[in-house]
Amino acid sequence: MYKSILAALDGSPRTELVLRHAERLADANGAALHLCRAVNIPVGIPLEAWALSGQELSEHLLEDAERELAALRRQLLVPLPGRQFVQLGRPAQVICELADQIPADVIVLGSHGFDVLDRLLGTTAARVVNHAHCSVLVVRPPREP
Repeated sequence: MYKSILAALDGSPRTELVLRHAERLADANGAALHLCRAVNIPVGIPLEAWALSGQELSEHLLEDAERELAALRRQLLVPLPGRQFVQLGRPAQVICELADQIPADVIVLGSHGFDVLDRLLGTTAARVVNHAHCSVLVVRPPREP
């Protein structure tokens, strides 16, 4: 059913859960598993990072994200074909554009709680669901009893 899966990972605590869902889906379907990370300037950036030029800061953030995705790929329980993508930009836009370029049959990404900012602006997951040209699987944390 699925031959190309795009796992959108953000470095949050739910990354492992999203990765495992995407890995199981790819393994069950004999699909390629592509990992992606959209990079933007984080709100809580360390003060020393502000000493870098815009170009240096961007390169630093991209390199960190590349290393993180490479480490996550090494943690896969099943060796799966696929590539990794790191791009600067708004996460929902980056994810949807990559899904079109690959092309992906399904995007797997995590949900998160709705804080005040999410309620005002909408979550990345909601934006991807509304704008992606392929199916989207939103992984939620397990329910607490």
